[in-house]
Amino acid sequence: MITGLDHAVVLVRDIDAGVAGYQTLLGRAPAWRANGNGAASAIFALDNTSLELMAPAGEGEAADRVRAALDKQGEGLASLAFAVDDIAKAHHRLTRLGLAPEDISDGTSTDLASGRTLTWKRTRASPDSTHGIRLFFLQRNEKLARSKEIASASVSLLDHFVIATPDPDRTAALYGARLGLDMKLDRTIPAIGTRFLFFRTGGLVFEIIHRIKDGRGDGPDKIFGVSWRVADVEATRTRLQEAGLEVSEVREGRKPGTRVFTVRTGTFGVPTIVIQQSQRETEEA
Repeated sequence: MITGLDHAVVLVRDIDAGVAGYQTLLGRAPAWRANGNGAASAIFALDNTSLELMAPAGEGEAADRVRAALDKQGEGLASLAFAVDDIAKAHHRLTRLGLAPEDISDGTSTDLASGRTLTWKRTRASPDSTHGIRLFFLQRNEKLARSKEIASASVSLLDHFVIATPDPDRTAALYGARLGLDMKLDRTIPAIGTRFLFFRTGGLVFEIIHRIKDGRGDGPDKIFGVSWRVADVEATRTRLQEAGLEVSEVREGRKPGTRVFTVRTGTFGVPTIVIQQSQRETEEA
């Protein structure tokens, strides 16, 4: 049913500020910019998924939704959209699995620069069934071209998403048994009091984390943060630091052979690390 992650949505208050910030962070220009129904959007297309920025722009139904979400949660990650190859079959399966999907709807977007129009069909699972995370399922008629590289040491792809949960078994059942993502790891690290579950789809990883000291609970899950993959972590850190972003020192990652640093500013509320994988991992991606 699911072939990968089509895109993640980040809400920002000002679309131009958001575009400028993520151009700097990713070292790439947006592949698409649109404006409709009171909402402005910009899409950065990478090798394995896309990042869509969305901001209110005037009046309209979309503007009202975006403003309400910003007032409630502030800037940051708001939703995920999985790519599917057959939206009708996906809707049927989601219904049978108890995820209460909305009716399938059509979507269109017209690029402000080229005038080109994209179309798609989508549905959304009930947020109650997905433990509070807004999950969409989307079938596109065509894909965006990769965002143009505008700086050296740019980001090539999304390495992984981090989702924090108060109940790891509940969340594992959703992403593994129900949605069919490929489970790769279930490990508890006592030294840091955390259980990690890794699921892979479409060339990226969903990392589910549970802080053991907090105990089990029935509260909502939360999209916690992202990790962007680069070829040369030192070069990317230097580029971002010279652009005025606050970044940490490079350190060894938890996974052997990885090197990472944290981006502390310019991410619009999205906890962000940049990672350089081992040569073996890069070859397998």
